[in-house]
Amino acid sequence: MIFAVDLLKPFSYEFFRNGLIIATLAGALCGLIGVFVVLRGMSYIGHGLSHAVFGGAALAAVLNLNYFLGAGFWGLASGLMIGRVSRKRIIGADAAIGVITTASFAMGLALQARFGQAKRSIDAVLFGNVLGVFTSDILAVAGVGILSVVVIVGLYRKLLFATFDPEVAGVSGVNVPGMEAVLMVLLSATILVTVRVIGVLLISALLVLPAVTARLMTNSFGRMLWLSPVLGAIFGGVGMYISWYADIPSGAVIILAGTLVFIAAYSAVGVRRRAQLAGMSHH
Repeated sequence: MIFAVDLLKPFSYEFFRNGLIIATLAGALCGLIGVFVVLRGMSYIGHGLSHAVFGGAALAAVLNLNYFLGAGFWGLASGLMIGRVSRKRIIGADAAIGVITTASFAMGLALQARFGQAKRSIDAVLFGNVLGVFTSDILAVAGVGILSVVVIVGLYRKLLFATFDPEVAGVSGVNVPGMEAVLMVLLSATILVTVRVIGVLLISALLVLPAVTARLMTNSFGRMLWLSPVLGAIFGGVGMYISWYADIPSGAVIILAGTLVFIAAYSAVGVRRRAQLAGMSHH
């Protein structure tokens, strides 16, 4: 018996179309910002900020406040506390991130357990709910994406210099702390608008996977800046589409799709290098 699968059926549902749009946009945005996250070794900061945002989102749900207001304020406050504690040099930045963001995440879990009426809203942030998005979510992701592109294009040379050689950049007159602050704001905004789509537990993976895959494909910073968002958009769109038929949470499928592409790229690079070494040995 042959089963004819209607490949266009999901597109007849508005909630799927909205989910596909925001998953694709979120993948592209995370791919763009992820270039700096990977090259500057900020992966742990991205992971930590997503946990901090969860605490703010849980508090906003319990107090019946606007998500962007509550989670955004809490994420910003956590970032400022991390910077203040790490500058004291009593403990390192990684330890400061661990203490502050884990405490925020624990607060979110405690609120989730204590206030059952807000559980659905909190679960959406924790695990992601791409099919439950609103038009405001799509506009928020698109807005942060446009802002990120404008800022990165406008500050391209300074960001490039500060990313690869911050000491020389500082001597040359580039405001390195200012560039770091710009990247932190863009990273925080990216996490804020995408965490309800992918979920706290998986957002850090989407920030890293497109960028590291792009890094395997090119050594050019400029090419990474367009290749990584393209890969992120593909991960988001394809993962969302497959999840419809697999009946698996979309966030998990998006990350698994990205992981498979990363493994393929990593394997291809290994084969190419082995071929180059073999060619050298014959000369």
